[in-house]
Amino acid sequence: MRVATLPKPRGMVTKSQLSRLGLFDAKVPRYTSYPTAPHFSNDVGPDLFGDWIAQIAPGSAVSLYIHVPFCRRLCWFCACRTQGTQTDGPVAAYLETLKSELALLKDRLPEGVTLSRLHWGGGTPTLLNPAMMTELAETIFDVVPMGDNAEFSVEIDPNEIDGARLDALAAAGMNRASIGVQDFDDEIQKTIGRVQSYDVTRDAVDMIRARGIASLNADILYGLPHQTRARMTESVQKLLSLNPDRVALYGYAHVPWMAKRQQLIPSDALPTPEQRLDLFDTARRLFLWDNYAEIGIDHFATQDDGLTQALRTGKLKRNFQGYTDDQADVLIGVGASSISRFPQGYAQNAPATSVHTKAIREGRFSTSRGHRFKGQDILRSRLIEALMCDFRIDSAEILENHAVSRAELEAMYARADQAFDGLLQITGDGLFIPQEARPLTRMIARIFDAYDLSKAGHSSAI
Repeated sequence: MRVATLPKPRGMVTKSQLSRLGLFDAKVPRYTSYPTAPHFSNDVGPDLFGDWIAQIAPGSAVSLYIHVPFCRRLCWFCACRTQGTQTDGPVAAYLETLKSELALLKDRLPEGVTLSRLHWGGGTPTLLNPAMMTELAETIFDVVPMGDNAEFSVEIDPNEIDGARLDALAAAGMNRASIGVQDFDDEIQKTIGRVQSYDVTRDAVDMIRARGIASLNADILYGLPHQTRARMTESVQKLLSLNPDRVALYGYAHVPWMAKRQQLIPSDALPTPEQRLDLFDTARRLFLWDNYAEIGIDHFATQDDGLTQALRTGKLKRNFQGYTDDQADVLIGVGASSISRFPQGYAQNAPATSVHTKAIREGRFSTSRGHRFKGQDILRSRLIEALMCDFRIDSAEILENHAVSRAELEAMYARADQAFDGLLQITGDGLFIPQEARPLTRMIARIFDAYDLSKAGHSSAI
């Protein structure tokens, strides 16, 4: 990737200017896909999904996401597709569904396809007992084996893990673990329905590393009820003591009209948008002071981590799991509600576990909706990804790889610059978002979005 010549930095954007530009009121996508999931339709079904699988290039590398929707407890802050269970029966039955779905996948995959990335998410994939974990891993690798330098990551709930399960995961080849922290403050944890002490989290991390799993991701949230700068500082410092390789600093999305369990969280205890910005900036400064590299709008990584290397070499990508250094063109989602991405478009499995299971038992994929790329979708997807990953659009790259004229591209730049008071920096090389304007990145990306966002119910811009 050619490095553009950047103009000199300007002064900091004030809160009043950010307010006037709409940062504190805007609801915009997180742009983990383009178009975003609310614009998917039923034009994509099981047959087309199967065709897209069959069209994967033989011998290529793909990514695989396995969704396990079950949890022992349903955290009130969570808006993911999950369901509670206190017994192993539903989990065991779901494992059989996953195995059958993987068999359907095996029948359609071309020869020689290998894994670039494998991720187990949820829900709580560590609800599986050791034997289930081993069985699932063996089934996956029978369908598509791990490729060279492949990464196998698992979301681990520190409250739902033990040595035996970690032994099974390590034996299966897990080489990256991901833990959810959210916040270490007792009052905040009780308010969001997620009690998880620092000691429990530290013990889980120690067990993970004792098994030779050196790479560790962690999630922490800002914008939670009762959060203050002091509490944010304390939680981040505790997290830093665990030495994670990557941290996702996500803004809590309060969407009780979509996630009914969030109605248990008192809205009057939530910080204001202005306070959310302060909380984010407090955490951001702590990560930077600890020598983490800033990755995109909400991730941080150690200087030798793969995300940092991808950022430096212009290879950083964005997908449904956030930022990634994965270069595979295909992501296949397995399990209820999982989303797949192909060069042709997106395909999503039936969200309801019962509907998904019924389809698989009938010998067909459960694909219920998706999107076929058309028009300028791929162009605009790349423009938005470039902004979200690199805070710049390299005109030469876009003109070389997409059917757009320089005049059309520069007209897009001009519309974005006009919408943001000339804060953007535009040169012959392209468009650049300076550091002081980066809180507006998702809003700037929205200018390049050709779809109607008025009825999608997205989360706050900050």
